[in-house]
Amino acid sequence: MTDAPAGKDQQHPLYNRDRPLIDILLSQEATDYNLAELARLRMRYQGFPGARDIQKDLDKVLQQWGLTEAELFEKTRQIHDLGGIYKSRGKKEEQDWN
Repeated sequence: MTDAPAGKDQQHPLYNRDRPLIDILLSQEATDYNLAELARLRMRYQGFPGARDIQKDLDKVLQQWGLTEAELFEKTRQIHDLGGIYKSRGKKEEQDWN
């Protein structure tokens, strides 16, 4: 596998799946579920060399909701501590690391 040339943006493999989710976040309020989704997507794209529009829009959602990244992660830690924000489709409890 070859590395991309320095300075060249890469296409994220989940870009086409994530773009519509981010558009939804831009138009909705900061519910527990939306906060969890924003935090998950921020972590996914953090430091990724590409998807600049997604990174910019994730920043915009944070700004619209009046949060810093640290505040977002603190809130979502509390949400996940309570559990149940992502309902499992299977019989056993599982985590979605996609």
